[in-house]
Amino acid sequence: MARKLPISSSSVKKLIKGPRSRLPDANGPPSTFVPAELGVVPLKTPVFDPRFLLAKLSSGSSRREYLPSEAVYTQGDPANAVFIVNSGTVKFTVVSHSGKEAVVAILPESSFFGEGCLAGQRVRMSTASALTPSAITRIEKDVMVGLLQREPEFAEQFLAHVLSRNIRMEADLVDQLFNSGEKRLARLLLLMANFGQESKPMPVIAKISQETLAEMIGTTRSRVSFFLNRFRDLGFISYSGVGMEVHGSLISVVLHD
Repeated sequence: MARKLPISSSSVKKLIKGPRSRLPDANGPPSTFVPAELGVVPLKTPVFDPRFLLAKLSSGSSRREYLPSEAVYTQGDPANAVFIVNSGTVKFTVVSHSGKEAVVAILPESSFFGEGCLAGQRVRMSTASALTPSAITRIEKDVMVGLLQREPEFAEQFLAHVLSRNIRMEADLVDQLFNSGEKRLARLLLLMANFGQESKPMPVIAKISQETLAEMIGTTRSRVSFFLNRFRDLGFISYSGVGMEVHGSLISVVLHD
C-alpha cells in the first residue's frame, strides 16, 4: 500500500515555485523577477496581435463599441461566438442560484474570450461586460473554427493564449486558497498592469472601484482600502488623474512569505 504524504499549504506553495523570469520594472531596466505564484509563464510564441486575425476575416465578424457596464453577453446566453478585445477592458461576473454575484476575471486589450464554444460549451457560464469604454470584435463560431484549420500560425498563437489562461487560473486558485488578502491584491494589481507579460507593461490602471477589487480577491472593501493606503505609503502605487500607477516594486509583496 502506498504511503500517504502529508500536504500543507506551505508545501503547495513550494510546488508552484520555480524558475523566475525577468520582470519589467516601471521605474527602470529589468532588475527583479516574476515568481511562479504570479501565474505568468513566458511563452516562445509571439504575442497575439488582433490585427493579424482581423486581416484574415472577410465575413462572419462584426465590431462594436461598448460603454462601461454594458454587457457583451450574459450568463445563460447561447455560446456561439468568440470575441476579441480590440481596446478597453472586459469584466466577467458569475451569479449564484442564491443571487450572489462575484467578479471572476478582468481581461485587457488583445485578449480572446468566449472560446468555450469551441470546446462544446452551449451556454455562457458568466456575464461579460465592459469595465471601461471598449471596442470588441465578435467572430462567429464556424468562422473561427475554419480560421484555426486554415492558419497554423494563428492556431499556434491561439493555443498559447488558451494554455496561458489555464496556467493563470491554476495560480488564481492557489492564490485564493493559501495567500493573504494583501498578497492577493498585490498580485491582482501586477497582473492588471501587465507586469511579467511579453507585451509592454501598462503601469497605469484605469479607474476601478474598490468594491470590484474586493470581489475579485474575496475580501471586504474596507480591507482593500487599508491595503491600497499601505501600498501608497510604501511607494508601491501612486494615483493620477487617469487612474492608479503600479510600480514594479510591488512584486516584493508577492515574494514576501
